[in-house]
Amino acid sequence: MTCYLADLFFGRRTGGDIRMNNIRSWLLVLLLAGAGRAIAGEPAAPETVRFASADGRTELTGYVFKPQAPGRYPAVVMMHGRAGSYSSLKKGQYDADALTMRHRMWGRYWAERGYVAIHVDSFGPRGYPEGFAKHSYSSRPGEVSEITARPLDAYGALAYLRTRADVIPDRIGLQGWSNGGMTVLSTMAPQPPGLKDPSPANGFRAALAIYPSCRTQAAESGYKPYAPLLLAVAENDDEVSPVVCRSFAETLRGRGAELEFYWYDGAHHSYDDPGKTKQSHAPNRVAMEDTLKRSEAFFAKYLKP
Repeated sequence: MTCYLADLFFGRRTGGDIRMNNIRSWLLVLLLAGAGRAIAGEPAAPETVRFASADGRTELTGYVFKPQAPGRYPAVVMMHGRAGSYSSLKKGQYDADALTMRHRMWGRYWAERGYVAIHVDSFGPRGYPEGFAKHSYSSRPGEVSEITARPLDAYGALAYLRTRADVIPDRIGLQGWSNGGMTVLSTMAPQPPGLKDPSPANGFRAALAIYPSCRTQAAESGYKPYAPLLLAVAENDDEVSPVVCRSFAETLRGRGAELEFYWYDGAHHSYDDPGKTKQSHAPNRVAMEDTLKRSEAFFAKYLKP
């Protein structure tokens, strides 16, 4: 086979046909790209999938990270924040290879620990792949609302995962950051969009909300998530109020919610961004490492069979 490929690439078995030369060139590029990735030890790109939002009209894009070994696994639905799914450094590239470092890190983290994880792009399919700027909340269109629209995306992802042969259909959790964390809180509400009579049996079994705004749910009388919730906040958050979330957590405990709440002294918003800028701040490193550890234990408790 190796000799044949060499003959194909270098023309020993061809008559120099232009079309075949083009094919050879593309094959060589693909082969070298794959070899370079393997040599560098870089994991394969996640699987790109399409599925329907529970809004009944939007086809969403998802990126699936999965364990290497075949089998059936619990799963995690991941919801991005206001900046969207993709790295701004990719300058207009919106695909699996352009996912941010944080999203790739978490997807691989779950896959390595025996979960199928799907990162859901809510913004790109609606025409906003670049996401939204900091402090732009009041000007964002309603079609990307974390209260009315994005929970339907989460439930669309839940329905999609239940069709996969590699997923245990009643062992699925939800995770979100910032605006995605706000989406988590809306999705886990007593009467959420997209799910009637919610419970861990017919919805998500557990959920992680990382540095969300808690103002909307804190203002709702009687709000209580229908499944266990882990809520993590950063003390020096310049986008949302951790103090509101801390008070909200106390209220939820008083209502009997299954809640784990973590406050990280000195940490910033997006403290789990693994890039050098965020991780050069020691409290962010501490917060990221602790959140990874506690999130793993939390989902193992509620999602592992």
